[in-house]
Amino acid sequence: MLSARVVSFSPDDPLTGLEVGDAPEPEAPAGWTTVDVRAASLNHHDLWSLRGVGLRDQQLPMVLGTDAAGVTADGREVVVHAVVGGPDGRGVPADEPRTLLSERYPGTLAERVAVPAWNLVDKPADLTFVEAACVPTAYLTAYRMLFRSGAAQPGQRVLVQGAGGGVAVAAVQLGSAAGLEMVVTGRDPAKRFRALGLGAAQAVEPGTRIGRVDVVLETVGRATWEHSVRSVRPGGRIVVAGLTSGDPEPASLTKVFFQEISIVGATMGTRDELGHVLAFLARTGVRPLVDSTYPLARAADGLARLASGAHVGKIVLEV
Repeated sequence: MLSARVVSFSPDDPLTGLEVGDAPEPEAPAGWTTVDVRAASLNHHDLWSLRGVGLRDQQLPMVLGTDAAGVTADGREVVVHAVVGGPDGRGVPADEPRTLLSERYPGTLAERVAVPAWNLVDKPADLTFVEAACVPTAYLTAYRMLFRSGAAQPGQRVLVQGAGGGVAVAAVQLGSAAGLEMVVTGRDPAKRFRALGLGAAQAVEPGTRIGRVDVVLETVGRATWEHSVRSVRPGGRIVVAGLTSGDPEPASLTKVFFQEISIVGATMGTRDELGHVLAFLARTGVRPLVDSTYPLARAADGLARLASGAHVGKIVLEV
């Protein structure tokens, strides 16, 4: 079957370790099933894998990809939950640590993928395969950051650091649809303008004084951290799901404890939450923002666009 795999690591030029070609069919042990992939979205996790983060040489080659929507052998249209194992998982030994597809098990950038049957969620009929494939990482993470980790309530103000990333775009769409006042920062004027079109109440340059917010969604890290701490109200929350610019220096802990700011970590979400966000999209009419689509055979082009940072929304490979 056709797949996109990492065959070697290159921290400085990750695409040199990508191989798009034939790979063995996936094996489905007891409790697992095989999905014919119709669409798979790309994430920065794929680029980190190509750099060697989270993988070891002895695991190569490894099929990339965490997100997919497709069809089972009996014709069921499904979305794949990318988290395998952990406290909410099924299909692996109870003591096996939580992992993502493409870390311990082959991923979704292939014509077929094997996953625990538990990991499948019905695809809403109103969502296309391309739209549904965008949900399991970016939109699920944004949903969890807003409504579980952030405990945001309609009418509250939420600051989203970074206007162009997949999680940030998803958060603006989901939050504005739920009655939140979404404030977005971004260096690129075009991406700020796009955020306004997606429902943001404000879109400003990084570091701009915006007044106090109830919740901050932080995926940037060092470059925006001081602004996040300065912008959140006393007793508010900063939800962290990534540090693309590195660990904060300084961490501003004096402000954190004097103002009793809660800092909460968030990583993706549960299978049940994936069902919730899919239902949210189906019922509200909100649809994932798709930057571009490529055939699986052109996975390198899609990953190159992701690495460039020029995209707004999700990049999807169609199979």
